Amino acid sequence: MAEVTAKRYSVGYALLQKKQRSFVQCSLLTLAKERGIDLIRIDTDKPLLDQGPFDCVLHKMNGENWRKQLKEYSGRNPSSYIIDSPDAIQRLQNRISMLEVVSEIEAAEVKLKDGESASFGTPKQTVIYEQEKLNDTTSWGEGLKFPVIAKPLVADGSMKSHKMSLIFSSEGLDKLKPPTVLQEFVNHGGVIFKVYVVGEYVKCVRRKSLADITDEKLGSLQGSVPFCQVSNMTSHPKNDDTYYKNLEDAEMPPMSLITAIARGLRTAMKLHLFNFDVIRDTKVGNRYLVVDINYFPGYAKMPGYESVLTEFFWDVLTNEEARSFNYKKEKTKLVDKISG
Repeated sequence: MAEVTAKRYSVGYALLQKKQRSFVQCSLLTLAKERGIDLIRIDTDKPLLDQGPFDCVLHKMNGENWRKQLKEYSGRNPSSYIIDSPDAIQRLQNRISMLEVVSEIEAAEVKLKDGESASFGTPKQTVIYEQEKLNDTTSWGEGLKFPVIAKPLVADGSMKSHKMSLIFSSEGLDKLKPPTVLQEFVNHGGVIFKVYVVGEYVKCVRRKSLADITDEKLGSLQGSVPFCQVSNMTSHPKNDDTYYKNLEDAEMPPMSLITAIARGLRTAMKLHLFNFDVIRDTKVGNRYLVVDINYFPGYAKMPGYESVLTEFFWDVLTNEEARSFNYKKEKTKLVDKISG
């Protein structure tokens, strides 16, 4: 009697060189292979239709040509699953539409185990398209004032899109080139929480962030500071109780809240792979703000990413429900669904 061999699955990946080096490590390739999943590099210099077919296509590529190739490939290989839809990814390449998705989550408040509640939202922000309006602070909109964070409108992963500044006064606006997003700076204790999402898996980690700015300190600050220099401001005097002496001392956000936001974003955006940055408003305490969302982040920085991604691939390849963004449990209001 002929021996029955276990089915093997193929995941074709199309990534830029930098992403390949960080993500496709030997440890991931080996673990996936042991699970019956072969990760195969897609040669982006050749037509996608001439490669594969793959059970799944994993990608983080930009451009109309690539979008066209994916569409043609999907038409020819309807059973091959694409992670993720280029149309869904595109929403995260604009810093205004990026955060608008947070308002689409049904619940803005989550009840915690101790009977208290935690709320979430986004900082105030606006986009300025003209230089003269950039220097006219009255045109910024209600509640937006110095200090502000200036970010490029486009968030396409390029070096240019990562150039940000903390603006203290009108003098700091001179170097900006519209279109520019001005985002409210909220004191958050010098700690930012990075939340990695892989399907239904959610992992939250602490990272150092911008130092708090008191009203008294703001009066003596002028101009602007690029973020590469702002990072140097996180070295605080030991006798300054405003900041954590050790990053590990920072209290983590309630996991029920983080999970609620993650699942809400996943359903609203129809994306499997992303991360979002959250800060805690020190003036309010249980108020959390989503300040950024990124598609397909640097998962290699996440402890144990190999097993998490391998399990995710397996679920997507073998479980139709894992491909769906409309789980029954996610259709109810988050405030009723999450209870600690």
